[in-house]
Amino acid sequence: MRLVAQPGDKLYCRLTVNTQLHARISHLLKVGRNNFRPPPKVDSSVVRIEPRKPRIEVKQKEWDGFLRICFNRKNKTLGSLFRQKNVISMLEKNYKTVQALKLAQEGSLKETDAKVDFSDFGDFDYDDQGMEVDDDGVDDDEMDVEDGGTDEAQSEFKEKVLGVLKEGDFEEK
Repeated sequence: MRLVAQPGDKLYCRLTVNTQLHARISHLLKVGRNNFRPPPKVDSSVVRIEPRKPRIEVKQKEWDGFLRICFNRKNKTLGSLFRQKNVISMLEKNYKTVQALKLAQEGSLKETDAKVDFSDFGDFDYDDQGMEVDDDGVDDDEMDVEDGGTDEAQSEFKEKVLGVLKEGDFEEK
């Protein structure tokens, strides 16, 4: 019954979402416990599972993390789950990481498009260039940077997340 549950049903869970994402599920019939010897303690059901074609592609790790947040607490609304400070900060951190990786990837693509040939420069030795490196491998000029204005940035990110929930009418679900 969890496989065929609909949003808002008591049995609706991560299993439901994942199976319905990848397949069409239909309940065919119930099989009573008296049809088995020895009889089990539960009734059974027969379901049809038809894979979706074309298959819906998702990044499984991200999808699983999202569903863990959504189904973390029973009887909680999505709005209250996504208002939690630790959830918002984790989402914001992940978002910034993804954006930084995209920028880095775009930068490396531009570098490879330029196709600069460095073979004429010979072997490059960093020690000969006057760059002093401590024993721990950290440059003297490097400094620890704290996330400045995190409350303001976090509230802006939080508003974006809650705006998406409101737009899709998911805040109270």
